[in-house]
Amino acid sequence: MSPRDIPEGASAPPLQAMPPPRPKPSILLLVAMTGLGPFTMQMLIPSLPALAIALAVPYATIQLTLTLFLVGVAVGQLFYGPLSDRFGRKPLLIGGLVIYLAGSLAAALAPSAGFLIAARIAQALGGCAGLVLGRAMIRDSYPREQAAAVLGYVSTAMAVAPMLSPLIGALLQEHVGWRASMLSCLVFGLPLLLAVRARLPETLAQPAPLPGLGGMIGAYRTLLRIPLFRGYCVITACATSMFFAFAAGGPMVVVQGLGHSATTYAVAMMAISVGWSSGTFTAARLVQRLGTARMLRIGTVVTTAGGLLALAMPALAAPTLLLFFLPMAVVALGNGMTQPSAIAAAISVRPQLAGTASGLLGSLQMGAGALATVLAGVTESGAGLATGAWMLAGALGAQAGLMLVRRHGG
Repeated sequence: MSPRDIPEGASAPPLQAMPPPRPKPSILLLVAMTGLGPFTMQMLIPSLPALAIALAVPYATIQLTLTLFLVGVAVGQLFYGPLSDRFGRKPLLIGGLVIYLAGSLAAALAPSAGFLIAARIAQALGGCAGLVLGRAMIRDSYPREQAAAVLGYVSTAMAVAPMLSPLIGALLQEHVGWRASMLSCLVFGLPLLLAVRARLPETLAQPAPLPGLGGMIGAYRTLLRIPLFRGYCVITACATSMFFAFAAGGPMVVVQGLGHSATTYAVAMMAISVGWSSGTFTAARLVQRLGTARMLRIGTVVTTAGGLLALAMPALAAPTLLLFFLPMAVVALGNGMTQPSAIAAAISVRPQLAGTASGLLGSLQMGAGALATVLAGVTESGAGLATGAWMLAGALGAQAGLMLVRRHGG
């Protein structure tokens, strides 16, 4: 029990019994560590058609650099959360960054598609540490509504990473080669490791016993038995799947279907980041006034509108760059409103299991994203219709999750 967990109206313990204030990590470091994974994931997306040619493999094979990256993120988060509840957030983060740097170097030197895919999995396993541990550190340091606001601000700033990384990757691929994209991950990752070691405080107040595999599974089962937690997970996972359906189908529609360059695709992706950052900034400003429940409802409505547009646009009109990206920009706006509140609420269901909850939530998000990349990649022909259909499916899933949350008083 800490001051942030005292229910409203309850009497505070005597002053002498109050624990010292929790250390609050730097917002800049939180942005960098949580943005590293998305930055790295999207670096290669505009280059996927060119990579397939350069490594002499089918597009479906090279798309595994995205799909299995997401699988690596999903698996890694299942372990970082519980282990950080026992050993602390900072040691696990440092270990993750070391794995990330090794994977980035291996990716830059990859002689084949198979080697590159394996190196990308290592990047994912290391890079996801900042994502799950950043959420847990915020929950360690702030009460629920304030945690949602801080997550909103961090997510707003973090939008710069996915805004810039596709453009950086496309420019490097066109002028230097795709290996330079992987080397640039070292340029960003190494200073971050040094800054984390020197500047990041430990926020875990009371280590939990190491659960072992059976205990970890039991903790996950405990969380999944809670209807509210399940509802928040469905919202975040389904909303996340909409972006990854777009990410998988987008290069085929824009580069192969419409004939644009990878750089054009990367520049257009900035509209998505602008939509996301607008939504997260709005959530950060309004969530403490409106509450997480109302922000979830508003954001999910906007997301669903974007999903409907994503299917209607290619069904009713010939695809253009604007018509293809506009629905996803609307989805990003809605997701920016929804995700911080849903994440903060999910990891607040059991505060003593914040790390475990953050890891499980993130794993489910990335698992849904990986599935969406496979479905969109297999079914997209270049017209955008299949991508829009999977985006709408994600929106409807998020609505179902919201219904579950509301039914159980969330």
